[in-house]
Amino acid sequence: MNTDDEITLPTRNLKLANLARGARDTFPMLLGAAPFGMIFGTLVSSSPMMPWHGQLMSLAVYAGSSQFIATGLIASHTGMLVIWLTTFIVNLRHMLYAATLLPHVAHLSSRWRWLLGFLLTDETFAVVSGHHQQPLSASERRYAHWYFLGSGLAMYSNWQVWTLIGLLFGTLFPGLQNMGLDYAMVATFIAIIVPQLHRLPYFAAALAAGSFAYFLRDLPYKLGLLTAVFVGVVVGIALSRQALQKKEPA
Repeated sequence: MNTDDEITLPTRNLKLANLARGARDTFPMLLGAAPFGMIFGTLVSSSPMMPWHGQLMSLAVYAGSSQFIATGLIASHTGMLVIWLTTFIVNLRHMLYAATLLPHVAHLSSRWRWLLGFLLTDETFAVVSGHHQQPLSASERRYAHWYFLGSGLAMYSNWQVWTLIGLLFGTLFPGLQNMGLDYAMVATFIAIIVPQLHRLPYFAAALAAGSFAYFLRDLPYKLGLLTAVFVGVVVGIALSRQALQKKEPA
């Protein structure tokens, strides 16, 4: 489509086109997240939690790793403060994602930024970040937040559907979480991380987090992993801010 055609298209069509393109480009990530969502629903169905607790968690929290951790901690009758702190540290990586995408959404209203922030996940970040690294037309740049929205809504809907399937049918397959389906999510994370490693903040964050996770692997209560997440995020954010400051005019 050339520039003249883009100008003649109604604004609504341009928004919908970017919305659909974001959902379409996220489709491979949906396949990787599907088993993960189903396993989460299965774990909830076999835990002390009520099924509606699990669906509500997916609707309101919408953070796969944190939901798995919280479910395990709740099953172990862990205190609420510990659950909050643990999930907070695990989700700190989203600060790095937000810092990276901030230049592309800073001009939007608070309502838009809150909505996109809620929908931001590892998969959506990978898709949207990759989108902004491509040469974009004028309309694609102008309505890039609709692309973001399309990707986020696709992932959100996918997560709700597979959580519900796990909740409804998880009791029929009690050993589902031990069948190796979670490897699909591991492969998805590898696909997300590796293409980003050519950027210094992400390479340094991955190196720091991996090193700390290895050397602190014997700490109890997964404290080594939590420390690794925290260190990786701090390193990544620090280098990202340094890179942004260098781009700003003196």
